[in-house]
Amino acid sequence: MSTRKDRSPPSVIPITPVPVEDGVEMVSLYQRQPKIYPRSVQGNFAQGRWLMVALTQGVFYGLPWLEWGQRQAVLFDLGARRFYIFGLVLYPQDFIYLTALLVISALTLFLFTAVAGRLWCGFACPQTVYTEIFTWIEHHFEGDRSARMRLDAAPLSFNKVWRKTGKQLTWAVLSLWTGLSFVGYFTPIRELTASILSLGFGPWEVFWILFYSFATYGNAGFMREQVCKYMCPYARFQSAMFDRDTLIVTYNEARGEPRGARSKKADPQALGLGACVDCTLCVQVCPTGIDIRQGLQYECIGCGACADVCDSVMDKVGYARGLVKFSTQNALDHGWSGAQMVRRIFRPRVLIYSAVLLAIILGVGVSLWLRLPFKVDIVRDRTMLARSVGGGQIENVYRLQIMNAAEQALTFRLEVAGLPGLVLTSEPEVQVNATESRWISVQLQVPQDAALSGAHPIQFHVHARQSTGPSIGPSMGHLSEKTVFLIPR
Repeated sequence: MSTRKDRSPPSVIPITPVPVEDGVEMVSLYQRQPKIYPRSVQGNFAQGRWLMVALTQGVFYGLPWLEWGQRQAVLFDLGARRFYIFGLVLYPQDFIYLTALLVISALTLFLFTAVAGRLWCGFACPQTVYTEIFTWIEHHFEGDRSARMRLDAAPLSFNKVWRKTGKQLTWAVLSLWTGLSFVGYFTPIRELTASILSLGFGPWEVFWILFYSFATYGNAGFMREQVCKYMCPYARFQSAMFDRDTLIVTYNEARGEPRGARSKKADPQALGLGACVDCTLCVQVCPTGIDIRQGLQYECIGCGACADVCDSVMDKVGYARGLVKFSTQNALDHGWSGAQMVRRIFRPRVLIYSAVLLAIILGVGVSLWLRLPFKVDIVRDRTMLARSVGGGQIENVYRLQIMNAAEQALTFRLEVAGLPGLVLTSEPEVQVNATESRWISVQLQVPQDAALSGAHPIQFHVHARQSTGPSIGPSMGHLSEKTVFLIPR
């Protein structure tokens, strides 16, 4: 998705015919991709990326160790079918909240992309974050770009072996810790760590730790930009959310061209040159290996590394900054100021995204605020739909599942209504411990002449109160569930 044509043709690795027997030549159509050695860079955007690395990884690695009461603060307990998120306890029946979360995430991504392009990819995407960390480790062991290139081209030696081995071992340790932290969101991490240290871990935990460790090691250590360029679907459909007012990394072609080398004291206007000194540093620092001077390309992840290094070059030669910067195509074409560019943010697409997103967030928030800390499911006893009992009564049997999603024990009182003379003959109260569920059997009876034969709608009214020893605490709310009462012929 390039909008400008580069002045110089890209380097192409020639296709070499391979001679075989009988005078036939075999030509390989596979073009080998050269390895990318990103150069380290300093600047405002680089500091922003490392700030996001610290923030995201602090949350990811630290959250499983955070306690909430007597349990892990964030735990997705698949075995018990409970999901703990701080003070919130969710059950599989609360799947609607997961759906809402996915919708909110998608709309947020659409809104963010329409306004600021691929800043998510450049600053917060896990692939970018871990690639940044792994590249930093590589830089620590092997040096900067030129040193790494020389090391790869050098023959095998002790220096090369220890540097490569140290890098790989550090990558492996970080990957294993990442896999352990991820599995710690599904298995209590303190128990998981203790079982690993005592060699008492289970096979499934080991499998998933190794699986996510291998994914981290391979994606961030080796595949790197290949994931962003060829595997990530977001790079392919991002253009559908871009317009000429979307903030992207841009090269000011009118100011920079024609590019060319010159001395620091030379007057570019006298030489007929633009501000670009053609140092190619913007290409060398790019993690995906593109030339931003060719215009907007789908491989660009919006990290701003080229803007940082270009500003440093402009400072050295005494030119104004901003030859490469975050801007919009309309602002670049019309010479808009920052205030004019910001005003264009509030365009119809952005307002629609914002309104829909705000409505969904408010709806989910209100739903969570009004959500009762318990649920009740009613299942009829299929082994005995209806029967006649002593005293001229008709009895129906039900099974109730009461799920307590609160952090304290609750006492539930059952009441029924819907038919004349309908009474509850089983125990009207039941206690359920914190974050547990309980099945109970409930018997209802009505006089035989209370209604005609058939199915009649009735309601269960369930009132919940906190259990505080022998006394009953404050009310936690009530709900009503509908079912039917069968009267035989």
